[in-house]
Amino acid sequence: PGGRPKVLYVMGAGRSGSTVLGVTLGNCEGVLFAGELDKWLARSGVPQLGDAPRLRFWEQVRERVDAGGLFNSRCKRCLERSSALLRIRDWPERRALRTPYRRVTQDLYRAVAEVAGAQRIVDSSHYPLRALELQRLEGVDFYILYLVRDPQGVVASFGRGDVAERRFGMFTTNAYLWLTYLLSTAVFLRHRRDRRLLVRHEDFIADPARIV
Repeated sequence: PGGRPKVLYVMGAGRSGSTVLGVTLGNCEGVLFAGELDKWLARSGVPQLGDAPRLRFWEQVRERVDAGGLFNSRCKRCLERSSALLRIRDWPERRALRTPYRRVTQDLYRAVAEVAGAQRIVDSSHYPLRALELQRLEGVDFYILYLVRDPQGVVASFGRGDVAERRFGMFTTNAYLWLTYLLSTAVFLRHRRDRRLLVRHEDFIADPARIV
């Protein structure tokens, strides 16, 4: 379908339930849950899971997007991670990457919508600084869903040893949460009122139909 794709960006801390929320939304008509699209550049457009339909889908997406040398670039370090604001030495590179990064990401959203035949895309990339950059895209309708979870649940999740993701101690996780929530709140409040929504993970688990 033509037209401007609508992107619902799930923002907030990791381990806050974005995957189950994204899968739920992806089961709605006309909605594609694309996962964490911030990883598309870092992985050179190749999905982590290698089943044939998935590979073919992302191959078609990659054919439609000119990454302009940004594959395996430092976009995540310089533009997306919350800690980027603390690395002053990276600020010149941050400024240089900003314009091509926005162009490629907008083209990515449009390509995903075209290949999937869906005008509504859920991107669960989390990062508030990524959302800050993508608020300025002119070729998509950008919505923010700020997902929050009880901090104790997030800290406990980061400390688990039975999952594939990295583990973090209590001090590191709390510092990460403080910075992430501070930036997420600032980005959320500056976004258009009619294109932002705050959702508690606990409310979604208790009554998913109402939240959806």
